[in-house]
Amino acid sequence: MSRRGTAEKRTAKSDPIFCNRLVNMVVNRIMKDGKKSLAYQILYRAVKKIQQKTETNPLLVLRQAIRRVPPNIGVKTRRNKKGSTRKVPIEIGSKQGRALAIRWLLEASQKRPGRNMAFKLSSELVDAAKGSGGAIRKKEATHRMAEANRALAHFR
Repeated sequence: MSRRGTAEKRTAKSDPIFCNRLVNMVVNRIMKDGKKSLAYQILYRAVKKIQQKTETNPLLVLRQAIRRVPPNIGVKTRRNKKGSTRKVPIEIGSKQGRALAIRWLLEASQKRPGRNMAFKLSSELVDAAKGSGGAIRKKEATHRMAEANRALAHFR
């Protein structure tokens, strides 16, 4: 029997204004070089812009966007015995899907033209909540690739 103690499960912290773990996860992905206060500023400005645009609860828009973006199935590169690589479709769980959704939303918002990150993020979140935007296109492309490689599913 092991003498070490059992691993403690960490709970994600929530942000100071909305007391929401999802907001904190997004802030941690926005953060660069440890500048968390700047990441909070960007997200809170984006939330304010969402409030002005849609006149609804911005947290609902954020949740809806993150709920719509994650793919059900993705592809993973596997190498066979002969050395060639294949893209094998795999199912994606809820935690991994949420992480992918946040990452894709931020990447799509960074690719938008302009300099104001808060405006770009708010526009991408509103578009994703409606079912359009760069993150939704990425999800559809992932689904198409998994569908094309469905014949390789037995290599899992």
